Amino acid sequence: MKLAVLSDLHANRQATEAVWEHARQQACDQTVLLGDYVDYGADPVWVLDFVQARVKEGAIAIKGNHDDAVRHEGAHNMAGHVQESLAWTRQQLSASHVAFIESLPLVAELEDCQFAHANLHAPSQWGYLDGRMEAVRSMQVSQHPFVFCGHMHQPCLYHLSSAGKSGDFSPVDGTPITLSPMRRWLAIPGSVGQPRDGNPAACYLIFDTVSHNITFHRVPYDHEAAAQRIIDAGLPRHLADRLRDGR
Repeated sequence: MKLAVLSDLHANRQATEAVWEHARQQACDQTVLLGDYVDYGADPVWVLDFVQARVKEGAIAIKGNHDDAVRHEGAHNMAGHVQESLAWTRQQLSASHVAFIESLPLVAELEDCQFAHANLHAPSQWGYLDGRMEAVRSMQVSQHPFVFCGHMHQPCLYHLSSAGKSGDFSPVDGTPITLSPMRRWLAIPGSVGQPRDGNPAACYLIFDTVSHNITFHRVPYDHEAAAQRIIDAGLPRHLADRLRDGR
């Protein structure tokens, strides 16, 4: 089974459309959505409608911290500029959109894979996997050899040997990697809607559950149009600038 794993769409219609078209061309069998569908971008309604449509088709979707903050703002220590875009986002969403967000789980699994937005060792606390130590914690608590998390906005792949030795590396666009069954793995696909590694192209990955091949993809899209949508909506300009420089 070929899984298309997308994360951090962040209300970016242009990026989501481009990634979805790319994934369809790869003949993926299943879609996994790792959360943060709203906030930052100018099209939260369109993106949530997209996610709901994929779920109706059988996709797995989990909740991200920005999704959760739509209803539970006090539980998240978010910066002022995020509060502004969140407030705008709340005004766009219908009661059915909010109910859909509330229904989403924090963790899901499929075959030998387990999924969370931020991490597996404390998924409701939304801590970042910002290094090997945190990645190892999530790999150790999982009963599955393949773990997928979002939240970081930068593609990365971690591994853990049976002897406890860990490592990580930044994947190369379009280059398949075979994940050894002798190790545990944690993959971060990067962000569809707001990459932050200096490359404005959208990120996602494909994982083959049979061959254990994983391929990280970068998909160029019209980030200027997405940035202009943010400006036209009256959202903070730096959110538009981030799309232009990928930071």
